This record gives sequence, C-alpha cells and structure tokens, in this order.
Amino acid sequence: MEARAALGVVTSRFFLALLMQLLPTDEFDQLLIAHAHPPEWTNPSPEGRYNLVAVGGGTAGIVAALGAAALGGRAALVERDLLGGDCLNAGCVPSKALLSAARAAHLLTQGEQLGFHLAGPPRVDFAEIMRRMRRIRSQISRHDSAQRFAVLGVDVYFGEATFTGPDTLEVAGRQLRFRRAVIATGTRPAVPAIAGLDASDFLTNETIFALTELPRRLIVVGGGPVGCELAQAFRRFGSEVHLIQRGESLLAKESPDAARRVQSQLEREGVHFCLGWSTQAVERVGDSISMVIERQGEKRKLIADAILIATGRTPNLEGLGLEAAGVRATPDGVEVNERLQTANPRIFAAGDVCSSFKFTHAADAMARLCLRNALFFGRKKLSSLVIPRCTYTDPAVAQVGWTAAEARQRGIEVDCFRVEMAEVDRAVVDGEDAGFAEVLVRRRTGRVVGATVVAREAGELIAEIVLLMTQRRTLAHLAQTIHCYPTQSEVWKRIADSYTRTRLTPTVAKALDRWLAWWRR
Repeated sequence: MEARAALGVVTSRFFLALLMQLLPTDEFDQLLIAHAHPPEWTNPSPEGRYNLVAVGGGTAGIVAALGAAALGGRAALVERDLLGGDCLNAGCVPSKALLSAARAAHLLTQGEQLGFHLAGPPRVDFAEIMRRMRRIRSQISRHDSAQRFAVLGVDVYFGEATFTGPDTLEVAGRQLRFRRAVIATGTRPAVPAIAGLDASDFLTNETIFALTELPRRLIVVGGGPVGCELAQAFRRFGSEVHLIQRGESLLAKESPDAARRVQSQLEREGVHFCLGWSTQAVERVGDSISMVIERQGEKRKLIADAILIATGRTPNLEGLGLEAAGVRATPDGVEVNERLQTANPRIFAAGDVCSSFKFTHAADAMARLCLRNALFFGRKKLSSLVIPRCTYTDPAVAQVGWTAAEARQRGIEVDCFRVEMAEVDRAVVDGEDAGFAEVLVRRRTGRVVGATVVAREAGELIAEIVLLMTQRRTLAHLAQTIHCYPTQSEVWKRIADSYTRTRLTPTVAKALDRWLAWWRR
C-alpha cells in the first residue's frame, strides 16, 4: 500500500465502501467509476504553489477549481471518494431519475380521468427502473470526470486531504501549498440514535439507489424533502409506505398550507403518516424489521422490509486537520463570515459543509462567490444571493425569500398576492390544479421579498420570481411581461394584475374618472 501511495495511485477506504454501496457493479456503475474515480489514477506531482485548492469534489469544489483554472490560475481538486459528490452519486441525479419513473407509473393509473382505459394497472419493473437510473447517472458522470478536469487544467488528486498548516495540506503522501483553499467536503446522512437501528441494515440516500428489488413494505423516518420525495416514489412503484415524523407536520421549512397540500396528495396516493411520533426501537425479525414508535405514552409497532432514514445531514469534517489550518467548526459545519471566509483568511468554505442552504445550485453560487472573494479581493456577501429551494414531490413546493411567517418574525409589513392554480386555465386542462402561487411584497415599496409555488413544475415556475428578486424589481415589472397562453406561468400574470389593481388608490381612481368623463365630451 505504501508503494502504491508513493506512486500516487489511491484507493481510500471510503472509496471502497462506496463501491460496495454501488453493487451490483454493472457496466453503468463501471462507467461511473471510470469517470468519477478511475481505479488506476495517478495523482500529479505538485510543483510550486497553487492559486487555489478545492477540498471536495462535489459541486462547490468542482466549480471553484474549474473557475480558478479557467481564469488562468493553478488549481487543484482533492476528492476521497467519487467526483460529482452527493448530487451525482446519491442525490439529485439518481433521485430525480426515480421520481420521473414514478410519475410516469402514476399517470398511467389516472387514465379514467382523461377518458382512456387500460386493461389493468401498470406492471412496475423495479429492477429495470433502477437500471435506467444507473444508465442515466453514468452518462451524466462524464461531466464530472477526472480526465475532463485534467484537460481543463485542474490537477486532480484522489485521497484524504489533511491540512498541515495555514497554507498547506497533504493528500496521499503529497504536500500541496496554496495561496487560497476552499473547503467543500459536503455532508452525509445524519443517523439518529435508535436502539437496534444499526443491526437493521437501514437505508439512507447513499444506499437506497443500490436496491434492485422493490421493498414490499417501507418505513421512511423523516418528513423533510428527501423523505417525502422517496415516500411518494416508492408508493407509486407499489410499496406500502409508512412515514414517521417527530414533528406535527411535513416539510417544516415550508408554509403550513404548502405542506398540507403535499401531505393531502400523498395521503390520496396511499402513504400512511405517523406525525408527532418518535421512533423508540428497531429489531430485525427474520427477513422483516419491527419498529416501535411512541407518541405521548402510546406505543405502536410497524413491520417493514426496509427502513429509509431521512432525518437530516451532518458535515464531513473528520480528518481535515482544521486545527492545524486555524479553521473553526461546530457540529453544524465550518464557521464562515459573510464572504465565506473562515477564521484563516486564506481558507474559504462553500456548499453544504458551511451553509443551511443544502442544495446543488446553492453550492454552485457559493463557489462562484468564493472565487471572486478569494482570488480578486472581492467583498461579495452570502446574504446578497437570492437562493430558491424546491422539494420535488408531486405537486412540488418551490420557495424563495421569506414566507409570511418569516416576514412577521422580522417585523416587516408585507402584502400577499395569491392565486390558486385552479384559476389558471392550463393547470385545469392538465389536471394539475391542486396547488397555488403567492408572492410577498413590501407594503410601501412593492419590492418582492418572497414567493411560494405549489405545482407540478414549481421548480421551473419559481425562476421568474428569483429573477425579479435578484434584479430588485417589483410586481409592476412582472405585469409588463407577456406570458404565452395557455401556460401555467400565467399564474404570475394573474398575481401581477392583482398587484396592479391595488395601485388604483381612491385618489387615482377619482382622477381617472374625471379624465374619462372629460374625454367623453
């Protein structure tokens, strides 16, 4: 092993563990690995000092390293497992491939509402669905391949990165010196302390995509985005699904109405909810798993074939040598200031490891902010970014800025403009009229400060409001925008028209009346 490390050929214990999780290693997983961690990759021999070293090969690290190289700097990227990070390997890409298949299966069950009839319910080939997911993931992995990054001027190192000083780190026996570094090591699933859980072969987002057989009964612990998305998907595939949530509602960050709309849809599809219940103990009984849950002294027992733990994330900080680098961290992640700078001014952080915005698009935006501030003495602030979020249930929930409750907590006076999707012709035609859209504006200035959308394509619809907020515009500007008819984006036209009507004050109305009366003469 020492000889291999001396040659720069690295296979970490984490990488080996991830390979096991990817089983069965068919041709698609082999292609993924060939791109994201070539087994016989030879690490470069560092010469001189790097302008920037990114630690972590997920979205934030990739964007930072590629950006530095594109600007003419010497850049290095260090990854211990698979390039592409959680998004490519165990997050956005595989989950959305499953959700796409689940939506198609569900639509086939809705034929009678559209006037056509099938001989029977669709037969779900779960193994083929998962094979399709692996194929798509392997195709996309070429964008995150070590060879591609090397061609683009980034030195790619595989292995554990450990800071050895304020401007040095070590990886696989190599010492890298840097002017600036970006910590972008991401997060991993947070696993709660539940008696017997470790012996239950529980699943997380890092392992569930290795399944090839559909669990007949699935318990999902956690009512956040991951739990809700996968609960709905597996129910649509045919699993009996129970979702356990300690809190009294789903999607705690979203508005209560938005969360209720999602819960109602999942209930209609047959997902069983245990809200306000806590998990007490888990026990494997033969091929099944027994889970005891409790609420206010009442206990129940659930039986399942698999358990998915979706109770949040914890930052990847172990082994980084943060003390040697002069970087401070808490259990929530690396501490940074508004410019994403750590206690060591040479070292920045971006992405899930330092932020409550645990989204791929947020990691991308933060990495770009780091580049500006780290390499060009910029003073761009994290708070200046307008970062939306989306939970990809069906209907989906997208949100940006403040909710009404958050505005009240800040003492900000806002006006809310809301339209039900049932008032939008295209949503009615599509049979997707169960949601709504609302926009919050400051009472006196009309500036948009937040928006929520509940709709099948909420993630697409929210972008128009994100642009308004980024450009510091009002709904008056949106009212001037012509939308195609019929489209669901017309919901914004209706909201903008509602806002425009409020501008018609009594004084303005009286003046208009006088003008029109004179003009009739």
